[in-house]
Amino acid sequence: MNRNIVKLQGLNIDTFSFDEAVEYANKISGQVVTINPEMIDNAVKNPKFAELINNADLVIPDGIGVEIGLKILGYKVKRIAGIEFSHKMIEECAKSNQSIALIGAKPEIVKKAKENLINEFPSLYVTYMQDGYFKDDEKILEDLKIRQPRLVLCALGSPKQEEFILKAKTILPQSLFIGVGGSFDVWSGVVKRAPELYQKLGLEWLYRTVIDPKRFKRIFPTLPLFVLKVLREKFIPKGV
Repeated sequence: MNRNIVKLQGLNIDTFSFDEAVEYANKISGQVVTINPEMIDNAVKNPKFAELINNADLVIPDGIGVEIGLKILGYKVKRIAGIEFSHKMIEECAKSNQSIALIGAKPEIVKKAKENLINEFPSLYVTYMQDGYFKDDEKILEDLKIRQPRLVLCALGSPKQEEFILKAKTILPQSLFIGVGGSFDVWSGVVKRAPELYQKLGLEWLYRTVIDPKRFKRIFPTLPLFVLKVLREKFIPKGV
């Protein structure tokens, strides 16, 4: 299975369906980026972050804003929720008796997330767990090298998690790394996902903003400005 990549704001994005992305991820190692408009905005301003994304081994369109942006450019690519993709990869590891590592979030959050995931998948082997409050990357990398997990889930927030993964994948060439943002909060039970209707409509961001109004400043004006930039990309030639 080969990648079919399209460009959005100069960044590579894979066009797999959910099942295709899972199938592809099962066959590769390296870095998976679950991209959203905030990350794209950061990459446009930060060439090093853009390079990191374009060198990733799989880039899935997480967030309805990315799906809308791709649709504006004429690409019929469906959103793949990063939390659902990551959860499926955990299930795949449990089925095949492959180990995983959990890195990030508060100590009590990552611990509870581990407990809940093992309750859900009794055959799951979590070979390593580390909260996000560490200062010595090298110590964590050495621990990972010893344990050799197949799947490493990093919940350090973007771009920190992607930058950590960039270093880690050179030490663990057989591992698959995914930046999962706030997924540990959901898996721990501390944060509830939006109702299914919101998920299907791609409006989880709206639900979370209503629940936590502090997110408003983060979402706006990023999302509407992102759509305007994509419209400019489509209708206004470069250099104009």
